[in-house]
Amino acid sequence: MTAAVQQQLTAISEPNRFRIVELLRDGPRSVTGIVDALGLAQPQVSRHLRLLAEAGVVEATRQAQSRIYRLVPGPMRDLSDWALGFAVIWSDRMDRLGSILDDTNE
Repeated sequence: MTAAVQQQLTAISEPNRFRIVELLRDGPRSVTGIVDALGLAQPQVSRHLRLLAEAGVVEATRQAQSRIYRLVPGPMRDLSDWALGFAVIWSDRMDRLGSILDDTNE
């Protein structure tokens, strides 16, 4: 696992940051929108967003007085690729188990 993927996993493993990532999966949101959706205090949400931004998971743009956050596609793709590596392992193991079970039924 690369250091970047490990940093991203660490960042999103905290429950509130995970919830923020889930919200942003549906599209960009303002800090106020995230605060309202999660029912957390604004300073708490800002701290979580800062940590997610440091990990490269989210980025912000200014829109008038608001900061709009969105997911950064690259790191999310890296996390997906990392997780898919395990899917291949489990698929292979299930195929071998199926073969063994077929052999024992004959």
